[in-house]
Amino acid sequence: MESRLKVLGHPVHPMLVMFPVALLVTALLFDIVDTVGGPDFLGEVAYWNITVGLVGGLLAAVAGSFDLLAIPTGTRAKRVGLLHAGANVAVILLFAAVWAVRLNADSRAAGGSLIAIEVVAVAILGISAWLGGELVDRLGVGVDRDAGLDAPSSLRPTAANQRIGDVR
Repeated sequence: MESRLKVLGHPVHPMLVMFPVALLVTALLFDIVDTVGGPDFLGEVAYWNITVGLVGGLLAAVAGSFDLLAIPTGTRAKRVGLLHAGANVAVILLFAAVWAVRLNADSRAAGGSLIAIEVVAVAILGISAWLGGELVDRLGVGVDRDAGLDAPSSLRPTAANQRIGDVR
């Protein structure tokens, strides 16, 4: 099943996913280092990583929704896609809760209980990333129908792309 939302022939969702994943995982690492005696600024950097990670995660969710809605109902891909989406919503909600607590706090430092929430969220994020890999690598969701080892460049239009009204 080919992705519904593309830029220059490539699916948008995978392009957007890497940034929030990296930012949220890095936020957890910075908070851990800050808590065990690292430089004081790491708590502040972690807070801003979460802020930008949440924005990026919401953008990735919007792009992923286009593909999720296109998956046929009653398929394993739909079930895995819904689980993937649900896990990502849980991650966003958990990190949003951490962000909200830190928003007006005297210090942007996380502390033990917020770090525990971040650890749970990152564990769920890892599971969700595996599910995303399952969708693409095993179930072929988001894969171009002309994909192959010798497929032409996505920048070169094929006969199917040249039809009037066919937008990709």
